[in-house]
Amino acid sequence: MKRSQSGGLVYSTEAGRMCPECRQPIAQCVCGQAARIPPAGDGVARVSRETKGRGGKAVTLVRGLALAPDALNALGKQLRTACGSGGTVKDGVIEVQGDHCDRIMDALSKLGHRAKRAGG
Repeated sequence: MKRSQSGGLVYSTEAGRMCPECRQPIAQCVCGQAARIPPAGDGVARVSRETKGRGGKAVTLVRGLALAPDALNALGKQLRTACGSGGTVKDGVIEVQGDHCDRIMDALSKLGHRAKRAGG
């Protein structure tokens, strides 16, 4: 059996993987349910461009969509395909590599989302 940095049980032969926070089996974890709740948003997608912490590379961010994680991943895939670039979904924020604010705003409006330009 391995123990995590905080001293909690990581794996049990009876229940399998254990949550390090509440020390329950992953299937019965109560602290992970808070992470499964979609991030709160007002339904307006805010599209911005950011370069901080990325070595000067531009990344287009889409925030404010109150969607389930699966729906947010699917929307992120559609936006990355529309822009022809890579990206990811982290903490309820869709990140698309490159400066694609106009393309993303057009794609969001075609998909029925209200989009607003944020930042400079």
